[in-house]
Amino acid sequence: MARILITGSSQGLGLMAGQLLIEEGHDVVLHARTKDRDPGISDVVVGDFASLAEVRSVAGQAARFGPFDAVIHNVALGYQERRRVVTPDGLERVFAVNVAAPYLLTALMPPPKRLVYLSSGMHLGVTPDLGDLRWERRRWNGSQAYAESKFWDVVLAFGVARRWPDVPSNAVDPGWVATRMGGRGAPDDLSRAHVTQVRLALGDIPGTGGYYHHEEPSRTHPAAHDADLQDSFLARCAELTGQELSVP
Repeated sequence: MARILITGSSQGLGLMAGQLLIEEGHDVVLHARTKDRDPGISDVVVGDFASLAEVRSVAGQAARFGPFDAVIHNVALGYQERRRVVTPDGLERVFAVNVAAPYLLTALMPPPKRLVYLSSGMHLGVTPDLGDLRWERRRWNGSQAYAESKFWDVVLAFGVARRWPDVPSNAVDPGWVATRMGGRGAPDDLSRAHVTQVRLALGDIPGTGGYYHHEEPSRTHPAAHDADLQDSFLARCAELTGQELSVP
């Protein structure tokens, strides 16, 4: 039996992954943004990932349930954010939730046996640029902000894979599926959208530093494999969050 933490799991793909793991007999800790979004199981951590302080709180709460065999970093805001919102920490909100929070939680928690980060096929359309992560100089584009955040999630997965070679770290494209985030018209197969992250979390798919769609290796942005970009990105995240990623 594995013990697995899934962020952003009060609904959607995170909850689906948790339900599959529970059905298969595993011990699952879910995460809800607020107490009123509690998914209804006994092991739940609560915190709004738009706040670095609450991410730190979630890390502390998770310590009561650990150690973990895997963490699935599922939490995300979608591509339909209509305006730029700055968090109390001075971060653009999509970046804060989709990127800074997974980075900070990874840096704060003891390394699990495996790490899984949710990305999107939209990351393929990004031109990588570390110069304006907070969207301070550009005209706001919610779709582009989301795509960029999902690119950085792949870079995070690959960068952690290099830093922690004994901890398999991979990224997943679940497909464009009909969840609340994806919308009713999404064309991909919802029944498969949560399976790859579960198989990676359980170690059924071996290896590290990979990017998968429907349990198969998939094409990712070439820049995500650039070690210098990974290191620069991790350094920038450390600066923005005040927490360095340790080297075991």
